[in-house]
Amino acid sequence: MTLHVAHTADLPRADLAAARALLFEVFDDMTDDDWEHCLGGVHALVREGDAVVGHAAVVMRRLLHGGRALRTGYVEGVAVRRDRRGRGHGGRLMSAIEAVIRGAYEVGALGATDEAVTFYARRGWARWRGPTHALTPQGAVRTPEDDDAVFVLPVGTALDLDGFLMCDWRDGSPW
Repeated sequence: MTLHVAHTADLPRADLAAARALLFEVFDDMTDDDWEHCLGGVHALVREGDAVVGHAAVVMRRLLHGGRALRTGYVEGVAVRRDRRGRGHGGRLMSAIEAVIRGAYEVGALGATDEAVTFYARRGWARWRGPTHALTPQGAVRTPEDDDAVFVLPVGTALDLDGFLMCDWRDGSPW
């Protein structure tokens, strides 16, 4: 097993293609927009031999909270191949991504699948309890469908987990 951490620009095209294929294999509802959300930041890849069996990325976003626009490391595309789960790969991926967040951002955030909630909570990520919103081209829009899925990792900024939280706009799913 090897762990490789690199910016999108520094990854060979073959690695990006393998990571994309992995995400589309693991997530039934994966879209091209979801893949696009993974790009432009730092990736962590787990390999067994030549095969990419795990991926996670962190990209820069702005979250509005407490009257501030917080520099946020937003986690995207966390996946481990189904037949390689239970070997610690997810923890290795997240340790690498969390180190980037702690070194470069005010807060970490992610949208968790139901399957991953316990995994993130055990790692110290806190579920956002307040209302979520997205800043869209039409203005602020409430995103109640995401209220239970958003998790944050405070790095040095005090957060009111019951307060207002708004993400910046992007195509596809806002969170």
